[in-house]
Amino acid sequence: MPNRRFATGELVMGRWPGSVLYYEVQITSYNDLTHLYTVKYKDGTELELRESDIRSVSSFKPRKSNSSSSSPSRRSGSRSRSRSPGRSAKGKRRSSSQSRESRDEKKKTVRETNLTLLKLNENNTSRYNGEPDSTERNDTSYKILQKVESELEIGHVLDQYTLHPRRQKKKEEIFLEERVFETAKTTEKVSTQTKELEFGGRIGAFCMIFFLPATVFYLLLMCKQEDPSVMNFPSLPAFDSLWETRVFGVFLLWFFLQALFSLLPVGKVVEGMPLLNGRRLQYRINGFYAFVLTAAAVGNSLYFEIELHYLYDHFLQFAVSAAIFSVVLSIYLYARSLKAPKEELSPGGNSGNFVYDLFIGRELNPRIGNFDLKYFCELRPGLIGWVVVNLAMLLAEMKVQDRNVPSLSMILVNSFQLLYVVDALWNEEAILTTMDITHDGFGFMLAFGDLVWIPFVYSIQAFYLVNHPSEISWPIASAIIILNIFGYYIFRGANSQKNAFRRNPNNPKLAHLKSIPTAAGKSLLVTGWWGLVRHPNYLGDIIMALAWSLPCGFNHILPYFYVIYFTCLLIHREARDEHQCKKKYGLAWERYCQRVPYRIFPFVY
Repeated sequence: MPNRRFATGELVMGRWPGSVLYYEVQITSYNDLTHLYTVKYKDGTELELRESDIRSVSSFKPRKSNSSSSSPSRRSGSRSRSRSPGRSAKGKRRSSSQSRESRDEKKKTVRETNLTLLKLNENNTSRYNGEPDSTERNDTSYKILQKVESELEIGHVLDQYTLHPRRQKKKEEIFLEERVFETAKTTEKVSTQTKELEFGGRIGAFCMIFFLPATVFYLLLMCKQEDPSVMNFPSLPAFDSLWETRVFGVFLLWFFLQALFSLLPVGKVVEGMPLLNGRRLQYRINGFYAFVLTAAAVGNSLYFEIELHYLYDHFLQFAVSAAIFSVVLSIYLYARSLKAPKEELSPGGNSGNFVYDLFIGRELNPRIGNFDLKYFCELRPGLIGWVVVNLAMLLAEMKVQDRNVPSLSMILVNSFQLLYVVDALWNEEAILTTMDITHDGFGFMLAFGDLVWIPFVYSIQAFYLVNHPSEISWPIASAIIILNIFGYYIFRGANSQKNAFRRNPNNPKLAHLKSIPTAAGKSLLVTGWWGLVRHPNYLGDIIMALAWSLPCGFNHILPYFYVIYFTCLLIHREARDEHQCKKKYGLAWERYCQRVPYRIFPFVY
């Protein structure tokens, strides 16, 4: 075991993580296993530092200049050989001015170097508390950054404490400038290539492209059967019955109608999170207005007796049309990404493999002018379409079952999911900090998920109830309502708390919350909702998903597919978040996990 250089209680100078600045700290403890010192700053912040990030206080004390260290006789001799007082003073002023200019120039070089490296490597945004930023720097670039920072320490401290003779300054400046420029180019080159592949890598991505559409069609065919048991495999329909040009035309009309609504000059314009190049894209927040206009259009259609039952009769054909459109859109997105600048590519979808990059998405924010394709598809055609599909199923239930009013189960399903959609549109700005927008590229995964999976799988409970009625009593309905409200309360409370903290950590309303500072400049909440579990918003999501399925009864497991799928999806995303957060926040994330040991469910590790 290596010997300790610093004792507990000793005052030393500790480097602030992620910077080249040193502050006076006190050592509180030492971990023999990790060989890390726990230090306490003057403001009470406690962090764990490596021994290489700690220096003795004496090494930072200013040293005497060369002139003062020389003997009196030498100084006397120096004065005797000096020229006139006027020229001597003039020379001293010139020397002082040049030294100040040299120091200022060097400080400028160090600052510019830090800014350059930060632009290339820093993670700019966070989605949730403890969720990874939009662009995680890989291990190689992080090591390069640390190496350059260790060299920059010398130059930064040199101006203030003269740890090295002044005659070496110019030489070291040149060396640092060349080294930083070379390292910055290397970091940029490394960071543009995706190394860690998700979803099973290339083979997994290839399988998912076929598995996802097959799952959708299987579920829809099962709901149409009289006996939708899992083992009762449905018969495959005739191939020509899956396509109808008119249905595809209606889908295109819906898609471009929502695009038109999104382009209307209503709603505020906000900036997204910073990109790798420091630029911020602008987004118009008018999703709720688009929902209101869509509701008015649907209401007029019903008034003029345009039946939405057509959507139910051709539901499978609409799913096929949406799937084909999402495939064509994915191919277009991949083709256009080949000409996109490297700084506009997503950090996770640039592996160099065609299938994987097509699935994940190469370009982060593909735009046609100011029209952002990914942002539009996230909330508009699929999410608003989900509500329209549910309404069509409600009307279809009344017609198929010859009812004057819809069943209580159908009303609950429609109401719960309507609340979820309206909440997402009302809080549209919050989506700008999600991983879908800040990290994931726009490829088949998101295109198919937004345009097919959301409107055709999330509506499975309403589709199921059309041919499989489920009668529930008011006491049971009241219990289900309470459960949904409880899940929504957790979901909205957690997200609102996180968003408020991200916007203004010094908000007086959040003064009661405690947080852990990180080397990335962010803070992790350890009290409130985020002190109960690491992902309370996921917990609220799962509770609401259960409430949406319970009105369908327990005769078949099919309506609970969404609950099972959603739970598995969130567990996968939680594991993905854990991996990324550990890379990003390091020791701070380990401390957070010790304070908050439960992941999604309370008392479940």
